[in-house]
Amino acid sequence: MQWSPEMRTGVRAAIASVAALAVLGPLGWFWFDSLVPGTYDMAAMGVADHGGGDPSGHRHTGGLSVADLRGPSGRPDVEVTLTADRRDGRYTLNGSSPGPEIRAERGDLIQVTLINGSVPDGVTLHWHGVDVPNGEDGVAGLTQDAAGTGERHVYRFVAADAGTYWYHSHQVSHEQVRNGLFGALVITPGPMTGDPVIAVHTYDGRRTINGVPGVSARPVTRARVINTDAGPIRVWATVPYRVVAVDGRDLVSPPVVTGRAVLVTAGGRVDLELTAPGRVEAGGGAALGPGAGTAEPRELVDLLGYGSPAPLGFDPGTAARVFDYRIGRRLGFLDGAPGMWWTVNGRLFPDVPMFMVRTGDVVRMTIANDSGEVHPMHLHGHHAVVLSRNGVAATGSPWWVDSLDVADGDSYEIAFVADNPGIWADHCHNLDHVPEGLVAHLAYAGVSTPYRVGGRAGNVPE
Repeated sequence: MQWSPEMRTGVRAAIASVAALAVLGPLGWFWFDSLVPGTYDMAAMGVADHGGGDPSGHRHTGGLSVADLRGPSGRPDVEVTLTADRRDGRYTLNGSSPGPEIRAERGDLIQVTLINGSVPDGVTLHWHGVDVPNGEDGVAGLTQDAAGTGERHVYRFVAADAGTYWYHSHQVSHEQVRNGLFGALVITPGPMTGDPVIAVHTYDGRRTINGVPGVSARPVTRARVINTDAGPIRVWATVPYRVVAVDGRDLVSPPVVTGRAVLVTAGGRVDLELTAPGRVEAGGGAALGPGAGTAEPRELVDLLGYGSPAPLGFDPGTAARVFDYRIGRRLGFLDGAPGMWWTVNGRLFPDVPMFMVRTGDVVRMTIANDSGEVHPMHLHGHHAVVLSRNGVAATGSPWWVDSLDVADGDSYEIAFVADNPGIWADHCHNLDHVPEGLVAHLAYAGVSTPYRVGGRAGNVPE
């Protein structure tokens, strides 16, 4: 058979069409499969991971509602009103950034009324490191609706654990926190003390302490350092010092440190006690205290072996749930957009794990990072103890964390007791990474949420 030029052209076009369909068809499916609804139930997203435990009864309808998991009634011991505003891209609370420092004594009932003065995207407050009832956690679309302009929201919780904490927006948080919507929260074990807070934050490329660049000359003997930035920082003192607390939990028998700095992960806190009045350096030319500064030490305090062992109060060896949280990165689609996205256990958002537990479960989790970047991992509503790093067991004081710096190539094993029912975010606190997919959740059996991402309230937790 003699093929005419027209026939040859037609065959080539048909082959090209088939080849294009073979390539574009799967790409089209992956694109379609990546789309996230405009409104959705965060608790229904992802893939249920039971961690080897009993999967029965795990549903998010009926049972206990997040809206019912609230703080107690009664007359508050500490009552604060915070008005959030946005001016020229900068966010303030009561006209300042950071917002007002809140101080309370252990056992106090705290009530904070948040008023949205002029934040067009809405606003919430998350009590970072404070294990509040789930309905007070301040995550838009999961534990509440964002407060729109002119609206207010009241938070109530008991200051159960003394320590250094902070608060920040969890609505469009990657923008609002970076641009100033945060403040410090200090809970003391007894009568108020004047231990200074060192809230480290970078505004427009300039590192500040409590919003002030450069050096403030106030003498320091104990300092509460809060890293409100997206990445880790190093802090040190010009005199010998002890690391007496991490993430609001005291360390046991902390030895004196000389010639070393402490790494503070994004969202994390450390309390430093100086052996004599001195100066605390936070890098980038930011410091608090008199006198001349010192060069940044090369070595770090290794909290894995710092201080003395002590009972944990539970046995990690009896874990009912064992989870993996493996962080990676790969090419794909996220909500229809092509790019290099973060993965959890090899999956792209929204097909990431929903870690399922029951109240009272002992939980072990391995957090491993092979993504090429450091990730400060933050679990809401719980404190976990570090058991090991890269297979090396912890030997020092129990190292309790709510924010853990997981460097590229590192693997940590942590453990905690599931003792705070709810649906809890478990995400990277480099907040730019969250809308890029680095978020999962810890969910208790039988707990549901009436709130939705998107929707009338425009909830955007990331």
